[in-house]
Amino acid sequence: MTSFPPRGRHRRATSPLSARVVHALIGTVVALLWLVWPELTAAPSGDRPAAAGSAPPAARQEVEQTPTADLVLPLVALVTAAVLAGYGYLRRTRRARDRTAPGPVPSAAPAVPPPGPELDARARSLLVEADEWVRTSREELACAEAVTGPGPVEPFARAVRQAEWELSAAFAMRQRYDDGVPCEASARRQALAGIVGRCAEAGRRLDAVAAGFDAVRGLEQGLGPALEVAEAGFREVAARTPAAEATLAGLARRYGPTAVDLVAGSVEGAKDHLVRTTFRLNQARQSADSGAPDRAAARLRAAEEALGRAAAPVAAVDRLAGELSRARALLPAVLTGAEVEIAAARDRMAAGPVAGDLPVGELRSRLLHADTVLAGVRQALTGGPFDPLDALRRIVRAVRPVAAGRAGVLPVAAELVARSTTAVAAGFVAAHREAVGAEARTRLASAERLLAGDRPGAGPSDDDLLTADALARTALHLARQDTRTPGTPHPPAASFGGPRSRTRRNVLPS
Repeated sequence: MTSFPPRGRHRRATSPLSARVVHALIGTVVALLWLVWPELTAAPSGDRPAAAGSAPPAARQEVEQTPTADLVLPLVALVTAAVLAGYGYLRRTRRARDRTAPGPVPSAAPAVPPPGPELDARARSLLVEADEWVRTSREELACAEAVTGPGPVEPFARAVRQAEWELSAAFAMRQRYDDGVPCEASARRQALAGIVGRCAEAGRRLDAVAAGFDAVRGLEQGLGPALEVAEAGFREVAARTPAAEATLAGLARRYGPTAVDLVAGSVEGAKDHLVRTTFRLNQARQSADSGAPDRAAARLRAAEEALGRAAAPVAAVDRLAGELSRARALLPAVLTGAEVEIAAARDRMAAGPVAGDLPVGELRSRLLHADTVLAGVRQALTGGPFDPLDALRRIVRAVRPVAAGRAGVLPVAAELVARSTTAVAAGFVAAHREAVGAEARTRLASAERLLAGDRPGAGPSDDDLLTADALARTALHLARQDTRTPGTPHPPAASFGGPRSRTRRNVLPS
């Protein structure tokens, strides 16, 4: 049983061009049949009776063959004309279709997936780990240099500097990444891969010299003078800690609590690290006396790490005291220089627009803001305790947009503020580094890179100083948030070296 197509569903249609060609061929065949039909249907000559007076046979044969011969040329002409007409029509139709038919629509390029969270998390984790490798290697290198002098440890100091360069490049890439550069998804993935590669290279450089560094220190063969140097350092820091505590209290009374807020609680942290140092030093000596050099070396390194954490806050208090004193002495000159810059800006505004200067409306608004800031600082000078570093920061940020560089004291103030803030942030990160994440370390590294300057022999520009100060303050804020937020701690590296060599020693017993 034959099935018929359902109603409403058309059969496969023939193209209009094919239908027209078929129609032309049918018409040609019909014309040919119409022309030759009389000849095909005529009776044979033998069946017809001869008429009286008919022509002779030769003449009659000529007459019978004449119609067929006369039809050959018209038929050939007709068929040729039909073929040429069909061919011409076919060519015209194809040309018209090629001109009017739309071209193929290009397929959209496949969207590049954004950087995955796994790659981003790996980059962040490796930044923290690489920073710990470099920090621990630098600290243990300083301990070795205190015993052997700079000569024997120079190759290892070079390796640490190379690792620092790689880590600095990784932090710079991360800072640009956080700022949204680059913006393409594929380029951002490459940036994250570059960060991972830089961190891995920093660890590789440290791993390459770790075995040689162990041989130079020789702790596994005996603690020797290294234990004596550590004990002497402990006694020095323990003696300076009460003085630092008294200094911090005096700074708070003289300059106000806000002036010492950045280092508040650091002395208490130093005392805790001193207790841990005492415990590890006693363990190291006991292990050395009992004939366990490997365990004694591990405990000595733990004591050196704790001693470094105790010494950093004490040094930060002493440094802050000197910076506050310098800022207080520099403040009158900075006020005078700011007034000179403001007066020069008003003269430029009165003389007319200058190429590269701010628009008149914006310049007038900034001048009013600078006047307000200077008035507030003068009032603070006579109103009791105040923070001179913060006063310098406010003056520089208010006057810098309208300054023309006439007062050279403003860059001096900006550098003092930026270096002070960066040092405080670096000390806080070092003291709480097991809790500080990649973002705070990245901002701190960016501030330190700006303060170092891009050109050899040339200091940072005024804009770099302002940016470094802002980055350091952000790093300190983020680091404090990390310490208050519960999370996975980042344990410091065990000793000198990178990822492959950090596990070469036994885990320190608790």
